[in-house]
Amino acid sequence: MNNNSSSSSSKTPSPPSATTTMAEQDCNTTGFSTLHPDIIESHILKRLDGVSLSTVSCCSATLHHLSSQNNLWSNMCYSTWPSTSSQRVNHVISTFPDGGPRSFFANAFPLLVELTTSTNLSPSSPSAPPPSKFISAVDIHYQDQLIFTKVQETETVTGWFRCSPFRIDLLEPKDVVPTPIKHPEEDTSTALISHMTLSWILIDPTGRRAVNLSSYKPVTVQRHWLTGEMQARFATILTVDHGHVQCEILVTCGVSEGGDMQVKEVSLKIEDIDGMHLIGKDSLVILQRALEGKKGRVKTRLHEGEMRYKKFVEMRRERRERKLRRDVALDLFSVAFWVSTLLALWRYR
Repeated sequence: MNNNSSSSSSKTPSPPSATTTMAEQDCNTTGFSTLHPDIIESHILKRLDGVSLSTVSCCSATLHHLSSQNNLWSNMCYSTWPSTSSQRVNHVISTFPDGGPRSFFANAFPLLVELTTSTNLSPSSPSAPPPSKFISAVDIHYQDQLIFTKVQETETVTGWFRCSPFRIDLLEPKDVVPTPIKHPEEDTSTALISHMTLSWILIDPTGRRAVNLSSYKPVTVQRHWLTGEMQARFATILTVDHGHVQCEILVTCGVSEGGDMQVKEVSLKIEDIDGMHLIGKDSLVILQRALEGKKGRVKTRLHEGEMRYKKFVEMRRERRERKLRRDVALDLFSVAFWVSTLLALWRYR
């Protein structure tokens, strides 16, 4: 009995004591805290992406201080959106409240969410005067390689802007931007959906706010019926008090004689659920409220745009079917009315 007891007890591992566990934790904590701040910043923080860097800043007071450095977030903005390295955009970013580049990243990285009823976009009673100009910072990547980048300012105070259909074109009709990317020979639609990403950051330099109007990935890719060029559509769906509107970004890609991909069109417009283009005056109010809107969750940003676009397309289809049924019923009623009228006149002749 004693031998069995001895053998059994010798095989059972003893649990670690609380003292040992706490000592190991203290050792690990002390080991990290003894690292020089320059080592943490240059060898750890600079290797993180923006989301990871934001997460690290919540771990401790030391990491919060180190991860809040403006140069760290400036480099993060430049690497994520090369267009932000321009002198004009860089100056505007530096004026953003609560951290400059860090505040800009928090505004521009997440996608817009479909707003709730209490915070719907409304074309009336804006919370602040509309901005006199917008800055568009646009970057397009294909297979993680930059193929297009541009910064453009748009005046919003002219009568032409307010009364004309809202549209921002980054290229002239005959402009062509060459790229070092070979145009996909087979299954072009799948290639563009899988490998192309776009960021269209709309910046209000006066209000020091920014919003990303892109769905990040294309929601649809179609071949133009006449030219054969591929058109990648990016979309953000916004809820307004009278329904839904779509911020649509269209990228048209052609192919050069050497087989390289070319960018021929990059444009932004806003249309309602019936497909009607909004004029500049109405679009200005919607974009102003979009700058104030809530942002989506970063973890689901790859699928949010496509999911909301599919819901928008389904609502548009149902709306058109209802309108068609209403029109058919009205036509049948009109035909029945005139037939009954003619019969009544014929009977009493």
